[in-house]
Amino acid sequence: METELRPYASEQPASRRLRGEVVYVYAFDIAFDMRRERVRELLVQTAQEFALGPSKRSPKQWFFYRPDLVCLPIIERQTSWGSVQVSRAIKVFNIGAVSIQVRIPFEVDALEDLVPFHALAFGDTSLETEIRDLAEAVRQQLEPFCIRPVSQLGEGEDYTVFCIHEAPAFCDGGENKAEDWFLANRRQIGALLAQEEDATRLSDQEIDESIERYLTYYSSDLAVVDWDAALVVGERETLDEVLHVVELANVQLLELSVYDRVLDTSLDRAYRDLERRGVKLRREIQRNLREIRLDLARLSDELLNTTKFFGDWHLARIYQALSSRFHLSDWHNIIRVKLTTLGELYQLLHRDWINFWMVVLEGSIVLLFVIDVLLLFAGLG
Repeated sequence: METELRPYASEQPASRRLRGEVVYVYAFDIAFDMRRERVRELLVQTAQEFALGPSKRSPKQWFFYRPDLVCLPIIERQTSWGSVQVSRAIKVFNIGAVSIQVRIPFEVDALEDLVPFHALAFGDTSLETEIRDLAEAVRQQLEPFCIRPVSQLGEGEDYTVFCIHEAPAFCDGGENKAEDWFLANRRQIGALLAQEEDATRLSDQEIDESIERYLTYYSSDLAVVDWDAALVVGERETLDEVLHVVELANVQLLELSVYDRVLDTSLDRAYRDLERRGVKLRREIQRNLREIRLDLARLSDELLNTTKFFGDWHLARIYQALSSRFHLSDWHNIIRVKLTTLGELYQLLHRDWINFWMVVLEGSIVLLFVIDVLLLFAGLG
């Protein structure tokens, strides 16, 4: 039976209701790289440099990666539970990727009322369809800024963040401690992140696995990170920092998966080249190998550059939790192993070609020796 959302119901006391917004993050790869110049305008909107200041005590040398940011006008959409206001923002990363952020406010009585937000539908279409159409329009307009742009959008990476603007009180006049609220509602939170409407059906092991990575800084904030969704509690002003870290990790996951596919294609081509051992090792093959190595070195450097926000140790911990959930280190290791394998294959092909020419050279020397002997005997005769 489908759960009916009641975004603006008033059955619960105001102090116990959950207010916030659902933030959908989508990342798309649009090019191998981008020119080092700022985007001034996008979709008839002025672009600006994204910037955040520290919301808590931080070291003096504060750095945040600053992509170009474009905020689109708020639009209204009809859903199965009524009309909603949709906010959209686009960030352009100079590693050839864009991140689209969609925010929809909510006010519900319980956490289970948020589960249907995982699969949001706008009438006859879905949120994913609208975002993909928007990403395609962005790709076409940014093509002059791109180096080796993609001909069409591939599969993107998406992530959902449930943001609650303040920790609910246990009773009227009670102190709002986010960690206490988390421990009291751990099963409901685990079910929300696992997209299960009935929390009682989940095992304790699954609940523990879903909510094991939770972090707090102040008594009023909280971040619970899972592989497909997260729950964040805190003041509205501090949530943008957490959301930016989520976008960075999501973009990194996208780019690593894209380069993994590039390496798969290159390995297939290398295996085909090895099967043609008698064919000359063309300069194009060596050039392609060098380009791939340079591309991956640049990618690694750019990806690391996007995460230079570690002046804020709490954000660093959140990023580490996301990185663990997304298995970013495993992706790096897979790419490194494939690149090593690719190099070894071409070295084998190169050695085979050198051996071939060594045989030809030795045969030529023997042939010249035989001719010299024949000429010698011919001279004596």
